[in-house]
Amino acid sequence: MNIDQPTGISAQDARQGKKLGVMRYVLSISLDMAVIAGAVIYSSFSGR
Repeated sequence: MNIDQPTGISAQDARQGKKLGVMRYVLSISLDMAVIAGAVIYSSFSGR
């Protein structure tokens, strides 16, 4: 192997997985549910 020549590798091979983009939906839904749960808990203890 020659050190002077860089080895080319594609982004998909370097990542070793698929880029699905599903995680943003999971995070946004869970954040929305946490905000709603916090609002429900707050309203139940605040007496409104």
